[in-house]
Amino acid sequence: MINGVNQTNVPSAGTAVQLSNTANRVSWIKVKARAGNSGLVFLGRSDVSSTVGYELSAGNEIEIDYAASGGTVPISDFYVDAATNNDKICWWAKMDG
Repeated sequence: MINGVNQTNVPSAGTAVQLSNTANRVSWIKVKARAGNSGLVFLGRSDVSSTVGYELSAGNEIEIDYAASGGTVPISDFYVDAATNNDKICWWAKMDG
């Protein structure tokens, strides 16, 4: 098991950005909207947008524990979008190697 820690920038609001394109699977992930963000960010799958996704305002976070139900998901399934250019999220994930 490896820990992945990174930050993802959304350079252009309205354009979904993949958290990671690796083949690793996630058993647990925590995502936090950066405190300095100007607007909302949205976490979801490839269809994430300002109307589809989990909404995070600056400083808000979400933690998802797939291992609690015996599962994992590909890290490549996670995308983020933002309402404002250059807003960011930081994330920490426990991944299978």
